[in-house]
Amino acid sequence: MRKDFGAKTWMYPLPVLIVGTYDESGNADAMNAAWGGIYDENRVILCLSANHKTTKNIRANGAFTVSFADVEHIAACDYVGIVSANEEPHKLQKAGFTVTKSAHVDAPVINELPMTLECRLVKFNEDGNVIGEIVNVSADESILGINGTIDPGKFSPVSFDPVNNGYLVLGERIGNAFSDGAKIE
Repeated sequence: MRKDFGAKTWMYPLPVLIVGTYDESGNADAMNAAWGGIYDENRVILCLSANHKTTKNIRANGAFTVSFADVEHIAACDYVGIVSANEEPHKLQKAGFTVTKSAHVDAPVINELPMTLECRLVKFNEDGNVIGEIVNVSADESILGINGTIDPGKFSPVSFDPVNNGYLVLGERIGNAFSDGAKIE
């Protein structure tokens, strides 16, 4: 038997995205955003309210970064989501984050978060959502495997549980994409 809950914004898993930007004075800012993901082959989409400082920064600079919250930095990642840069311009520093300017876009890479998408603004769509082109993916060597790519065993990204307002760590590998289903044929 199933229970109906009506229309809810419940989707699993929701990544915990940390969106980095520079403001009009060149100060780095970041916010936590759960509503976002891959939009096309080389694009991301973010659902951000127009009143966020981050949204204003993206409009002004045409660029942003998207890092993934991890287990080690969950308190800092939550902090940048509950405190607005409109009221606390130094929230990134208070969270304990440091940044390096991206070599590819006019946006900060958060040094403590090991994986980042560096994006150029494509447009704000009719709903106000941010669509960005991924121009580079950078990863700290600490999460790379012997093949030189990201090793999920070394990277601990978290997801957002929208039903219970919690953060969950992603689990173990349970199958092989694009091949396990072939066994059914």
